[in-house]
Amino acid sequence: MALIEQIQKDITSAMKARAEQRLSTLRMVKTALKNREIEKMSPLDDKEAQQVLNTLIKQRKDSIEQFTKGGRQEMADKEAAEITLIESYMPKAAGEGEIVAGVKAVIAEMGSPTMKDMGAVMKNAMARFAAGGIRVDGKQVSEIVKRELGGK
Repeated sequence: MALIEQIQKDITSAMKARAEQRLSTLRMVKTALKNREIEKMSPLDDKEAQQVLNTLIKQRKDSIEQFTKGGRQEMADKEAAEITLIESYMPKAAGEGEIVAGVKAVIAEMGSPTMKDMGAVMKNAMARFAAGGIRVDGKQVSEIVKRELGGK
């Protein structure tokens, strides 16, 4: 079942269960996917839908940071709950160990890159994770690449 179809099915079940928070989040996700579909002028495949969900997760993480700084913990908790729900539609995120192993493999393939080659290492590492269908946080990959290249 396509990701968009699954979300629509879950919206229906959330309506029946009267789960307001879940319904609200799912509707927001569906709207974001529909807007992207309209921009693209063709249906989204699952990979493109996951990119939209990734963007939504990043936005929520930024919001949590801002709400926490502003002392609005109840809003930060709401955003965290939304992230949890959105992530349930995403492939499993890679742990730090997996990311380190992937980055080390890329560095070994490239020979002995220096900090000047960080961009190339990042590009190759992100491509490797994407090809494997592994979801990673770019910021975390960047930190690990810096550490492995000697920017310790």
